[in-house]
Amino acid sequence: MTKQSPFIKAIKQDNALPIEQSARDLWLKDLQNGFRWILRPIAQFLFAILLHLVWFVKRLPLPQFSAHTLLQKTICWFCQYFISPEANYLILRHFATESNILNFLAENTGIDNRVNLYPKKIDDMLQDSFVEHDQALFKAFEKMGKVTPSIAKNGQFNWTSWQPIDMNTFQIKERITQVIDFESAHALFMCLFCFLLKKDEYRDAINGFNLDQSIAIRIGHIINDNTLTEYAYNKYPLYLLGPWNLSQRFLMHGFFTEHMYAKLESIRVKQTV
Repeated sequence: MTKQSPFIKAIKQDNALPIEQSARDLWLKDLQNGFRWILRPIAQFLFAILLHLVWFVKRLPLPQFSAHTLLQKTICWFCQYFISPEANYLILRHFATESNILNFLAENTGIDNRVNLYPKKIDDMLQDSFVEHDQALFKAFEKMGKVTPSIAKNGQFNWTSWQPIDMNTFQIKERITQVIDFESAHALFMCLFCFLLKKDEYRDAINGFNLDQSIAIRIGHIINDNTLTEYAYNKYPLYLLGPWNLSQRFLMHGFFTEHMYAKLESIRVKQTV
C-alpha cells in the first residue's frame, strides 16, 4: 500500500461536498495508480495533438461517417483487458448516476422521459451505449423545455425510476493486465470517439457536459436549493467548445453527477425513512 500524503489523507476525510464513500474510495485508489502519474501526462499530450488533428480533418468538406458498433466493441474490449477495476466501476457508476438524475428531473416536472441506462457489467455497455448515453441527455432536455419553478409539496418527491447504486451488483472480472487509470483511459479513448462519430455527434457529446449547470438549476428549483450550481464546473451551454481541455471537463462532469446523485440520494433516504 502506497503511503498517503497529508493532502490525500485530508480529502479522504473531507465530506463537505456530497459524494458516496464507495465513489470516494474508488477515486482515491485510482489516484494511487502509478500509471496515472507516468502514462497519463504522456498520453494526454500526444493524444491531445492527435485529437485536434482528427477534429480538423472531420470538419473538412468530406463525406461523414460513423461506426457506433465498432466504437462500443473497442471500448468494452479495452475496459475488460486493460482498464483498472476501479476505473471500470467508476464508468459503470456514471451511467447510473446520470440516469437517476434525468429520471428524477422528468418525474418531478411531469415529463414522460424514462432513461434506462444502468449497466452492471462491461458487456452491458455494448447495449447501454456511450452514444445513447449522450442522446438520452439531449432528449430529456428537449422534452423538459423551459424551466418551470415548481417545488413539490412538503418535499415529497417522485422516486419511481430511481435506482440506488449498490456496488455489490456490479460485476468486473479482474485481470492482471488491467492497470490503466481512469484519466489515462479517457486520453486513449477521446481520439477514437472523435474519429468514429460524425462531426456533429462528437461536437454535441463534448458540449453536453455544459448542461451540468442547467441540470443543477432545474434540480435546485425542484428541491428549493439554489446552491447546487456550485457543483457544476461545466457551464454556459450556449457557448460551444472544441476539444481543448476536454479531459478535465470530462472528469469534472463525472464528479458533478456523483455530487448530484449523492445529494438526491440523501434526500430520498430521509423521505422514505
